[in-house]
Amino acid sequence: MTTHQRWFSNPTQIYWTCKALIEGRTISHKTEIREVKGWRLAAIVHRLKDSFNWPIVTEFRGPDSIAHYRLSPGTDPSRLKFPPSAKQLLDEVMGRE
Repeated sequence: MTTHQRWFSNPTQIYWTCKALIEGRTISHKTEIREVKGWRLAAIVHRLKDSFNWPIVTEFRGPDSIAHYRLSPGTDPSRLKFPPSAKQLLDEVMGRE
């Protein structure tokens, strides 16, 4: 896998981000640090939105305007385009494990 394909993030972080969003979770940088020791959530979300057309909603909360991300309500995960490091999620979502 080339560096460009990896987006400069650990594939585990990309997989985690996609999985969390598909599960209907609202996630933030703090959540990513706590759960997968990652630090590239904004970059991953940007790439999902820009290159893969994921309908991700960003909400800024608190006095420090911390970004919280979630999928737009009503999103059908089976219709999403997945990055290479998270392609197996489609099988998991569709029950084809």
